[in-house]
Amino acid sequence: MLSNLDDFPIHQTSEPMRHAAISDRNFYDRYYFNGFDKSGTTMFVAGLGVYPNLGVIDAYLLVFHEGQHRVVRASGALDAADRLHPGVGPLSIEVLEPLRRLRVRCADNEWGISIDAEWTGAMPAFEEPRHYIRENGRVIFDTCRLAQTGGWSGVLKAGGKTFELSPDEWWGTRDRSWGVRPVGESEPAGIRASNPFSWFWIYTPIRFDDHSLMIIMQENPDGSRVMEEATRIWPDGRIEHLGRPDHELQYRTGSRFSTGADIRVVADDGYEFRLDVEPLLPVHIGIGTGYGYDADWRHGMWQGPLVVQNFELDTTTPEGAMRLFGIVDNSARFSYTDRDGRRHVGYGLYENMAIGPHHKYGFKDMLDGFGG
Repeated sequence: MLSNLDDFPIHQTSEPMRHAAISDRNFYDRYYFNGFDKSGTTMFVAGLGVYPNLGVIDAYLLVFHEGQHRVVRASGALDAADRLHPGVGPLSIEVLEPLRRLRVRCADNEWGISIDAEWTGAMPAFEEPRHYIRENGRVIFDTCRLAQTGGWSGVLKAGGKTFELSPDEWWGTRDRSWGVRPVGESEPAGIRASNPFSWFWIYTPIRFDDHSLMIIMQENPDGSRVMEEATRIWPDGRIEHLGRPDHELQYRTGSRFSTGADIRVVADDGYEFRLDVEPLLPVHIGIGTGYGYDADWRHGMWQGPLVVQNFELDTTTPEGAMRLFGIVDNSARFSYTDRDGRRHVGYGLYENMAIGPHHKYGFKDMLDGFGG
């Protein structure tokens, strides 16, 4: 099955570009963006993914402001999409200048949630370490991801309000990932059902005035590492590997909601610097967007030839607060002192999740602490 992609010299296998090199149902290719004002009042998250072996394309825009969690989401048949100009329903991504400028749009709709904004990278895109997990013989994760910090210009609308996005005040981060990870309808767990599920994750791409930091940690319950990274990225493309990162997270009493963190990075020569993490606005991106917590809407799930929906949650009510579960994307302020004694203050993403047991913080099973 040919597509417009096949007229470009980009093939990696003997198949047309519509076909992934592997037949794993969980193969995916996805965009993620976030944007926030540095005062911490508003944050948006947008994403678009294609799932070639499931025949699905889907996308979402989430806007969080004054406790209101508002989402527009769309899903459709991938064979109807132009993957050089990916879009579904009112949502679309346009690559203006690869690895530097992109346009994110959600056209006007009946729910009044829309965006037309341009992303400009502040630093070169950075290739993260390969994310690879094999469980009971099966590859669960095998992904490549690029990350970038930057800023926004354009217009965002939600809740009857219009937000003018300017690159000096509206910063953010983005990533592009592709490979294998669980997507689509839930599969039978098989032998994996006998293993207690655990996912401890810290992800912090951060923008400072003249550089960016990327710190990643994923751990097993005993603290052993699945993956880790701590790097400083400069505008000219230089990458400094800073050392081994470690963490001290603060949690709201009786819960798994992180109210802040101290991240330490120890270099090979023993030098240690400490990164102070001050969350500004928490957004529970797993709710309504497709990250797997909603049985009726998951990334890659077949919804039909074209479905466009609205999802809203008032998190200021007790009922709404009880829905807040899982992965949290915080806009956050970060600060650290370098080897020369200079103090740096920046803004970025403090993404964290602690599901299942984790010995260091006293989490013993899948759900203890949630709802606290």
